[in-house]
Amino acid sequence: MAVEDVSRVRGAGDGAGADAPVEEGPRSAWQPVRALVLRLHFYAGVLVAPFILVATVTGLLYVWTPQLEQALYDHELHAPVPAGGEPLPLSEQVAAARQAHPEAEPLAVRPAARPGDTTRVLFPVDGPTESHRLAVFVDPHTAEVRGSLLSYGGSGALPVRAWIDLLHRELHLGDAGRLYSELAASWLWVVAAGGVALWIGRARRRARLRRVLLPEPGARGTRRTLSFHGAIGIWLFVGLLFVSATGLTWSQYAGANISTIRTAMDWQTPSVAAELPETAGPAGVDVGADQVLAAANAAGVDGAVELVYPAGDGQGYTVTELGTQWPTQADSVAVAPATGQITDELRFDDHPLMAKLATWGIDAHMGLLFGIPNQLALTAFALGLITVIVLGYTMWWRRRPRPGEGALAAPVPRGVWRPLPRWAKAAAVITAVVVGIVLPLWAASLLVFLAVDLVLSRRARMAHTPD
Repeated sequence: MAVEDVSRVRGAGDGAGADAPVEEGPRSAWQPVRALVLRLHFYAGVLVAPFILVATVTGLLYVWTPQLEQALYDHELHAPVPAGGEPLPLSEQVAAARQAHPEAEPLAVRPAARPGDTTRVLFPVDGPTESHRLAVFVDPHTAEVRGSLLSYGGSGALPVRAWIDLLHRELHLGDAGRLYSELAASWLWVVAAGGVALWIGRARRRARLRRVLLPEPGARGTRRTLSFHGAIGIWLFVGLLFVSATGLTWSQYAGANISTIRTAMDWQTPSVAAELPETAGPAGVDVGADQVLAAANAAGVDGAVELVYPAGDGQGYTVTELGTQWPTQADSVAVAPATGQITDELRFDDHPLMAKLATWGIDAHMGLLFGIPNQLALTAFALGLITVIVLGYTMWWRRRPRPGEGALAAPVPRGVWRPLPRWAKAAAVITAVVVGIVLPLWAASLLVFLAVDLVLSRRARMAHTPD
């Protein structure tokens, strides 16, 4: 949301109106392009930055929810480890959960992965969405049921983390609320790229490329604010692109388009085949969860796993690794209930490259891929982005509209389109169309910006028209 040192465009006492034409005369090709980028950067920053700010703050809250979850649900998630004690068979642990909740059959079980953890048995539940399940926590050594909580999604988020997750995604407003996060993700990369172009162009013009990465020493007032705004934005740039791209994969409209592209390019994440071959053994026979888990462990699918029960006749068990930290552990196998033999396996190493990148990107976005360092990096990133937004609004407030300049008072007068070279106009139109097809909410909001600009232009002209 940076704005340039606009004293060169609109002097402190020049009285230039909002509709003043762009100055004519010899200029480089960059100057009219810069004016257009600056105007777009300004409008997008002022109007979209509140959505980006909310997404940043809620995302910062989410980053530390794994630790918060461990503290709040310590009784359910942990159990004392008896000296020299061995865990009970998994089937006995599941039986204890079924006895406590006889109203339904279990869907899956997540055995205790570390000493001191509980086993999580998952049951269907009439929750807000199909992604909700009832998690029953069982002491693996005593089969004591230590409680039950609503679980959300494949990550198994418990109530507090699920609440913050939905706050970040949709502000608890359903599909309508998802528009806010999609709007933020759609514009974030545009605002970031425009700001970087303006900042680097400013440094080149002043022959001070060394000032790109650091604030300008000795600067005062708005110039100092701009200096910090631009330098911090440069450091955040790669992260801004990453967060925007990964965030869009969860969005409502752009996410659907991205999914279509991934399907067409065969970039989807594959899944192990639960359908049984004809040689899998007689139907109705079940070797049980313990033998299924042993077969999966023998095949190298171990550690933190989820064992999913057969969904019906002709279906087998599936066992999938849940490790999200680097190196990613996401191997999975299917096991025949009648024989305990593996009927299919899928290794993470065999996933398509784009599917791997998607997995790594999402896990890094959530702060999971590298553990605490990932969380610390996202925290620093979020605080930096909040600072950039606050500095941007500080500059706008210092240059707030004068009488007759309209409600926003962009730092560049209108008319920046006309002086653009033809190649720049063509490139801008083609880019807008292509991006708009993939990111329809971005296109719709761009049209809104243009409409707002036209309304403000009309109001300014009417204000200056004599009666």
